Amino acid sequence: MILAHLHPGAATGHGPAELITAAASLVAAVLYVSTAVRLRRRGDAWPGWRDASFAAGSAGPTWAAVGSLPGGPFTAHMVQHLIVGMTTPLLLVVARPLTLLLRVLAPGARRRGLLTLAHSRGAGWLLFPPSAALLDVGGLWLLYRTELFAISQHVPWLNALIHTHVLAAGLLFTFAVCLLDPVRRRYGLAVRGATLLAAGAAHGVLAKSMYAAGPPGTDFTTADLHTGAQIMYYGGDLVEAALAVVLAGSWYAATGRAERRRCRAADAGLSRHEVPQ
Repeated sequence: MILAHLHPGAATGHGPAELITAAASLVAAVLYVSTAVRLRRRGDAWPGWRDASFAAGSAGPTWAAVGSLPGGPFTAHMVQHLIVGMTTPLLLVVARPLTLLLRVLAPGARRRGLLTLAHSRGAGWLLFPPSAALLDVGGLWLLYRTELFAISQHVPWLNALIHTHVLAAGLLFTFAVCLLDPVRRRYGLAVRGATLLAAGAAHGVLAKSMYAAGPPGTDFTTADLHTGAQIMYYGGDLVEAALAVVLAGSWYAATGRAERRRCRAADAGLSRHEVPQ
């Protein structure tokens, strides 16, 4: 999806980038829900809350692109950042779109190709949590602590590229931390948890630094700057806490499945031998 920065009350209307974003988000939501319906008609179970999560995640970029954002220019931008870079990725990832696609595809070349891609060495490198965090949070530091942000406000294609990166990097980081879909390398709780804590700390420090001084080359009002930085700080904390809950829940579920497999294996072993008297 391509996203462009919008200033509240802009009189110029919505450009091609905003309209493409809205259309792409709508198409993604329709494809997901129709695929889930197809799976259920086949007799397979698929929780309805995942449909709602994906639909809400798809609505986020649409609102950020064509909706009316609150506050001054910097506050509106930070609301957009929170939606596109953090909330939307979480809502999309917990909907487990890769798992849904793998379940609906019949055995054959397309399913094997998708599994090959998910289990590839390249996917494993991309989903290494520290590198995903560097792309995500490191990109934000580059954007806001250099003149890149100020330049992008006058170069539409650069602004659209930056917002596309924010969404893609947020998706990659959230996917790497949660690991809800089947992939080649499943990093442990310690690596993912430590990465989430470090990324959250770096995100918080960045927000505090912008409370003190705005991005170089910009002249936002002090009130607008402070409000935007607070939205980034406290909003980021809320999304990161939700990520921690998802991480803990997935670890608990995986531990429970492993324990059940161990118990079944133990029971099968006893059934093959005489129980000691």
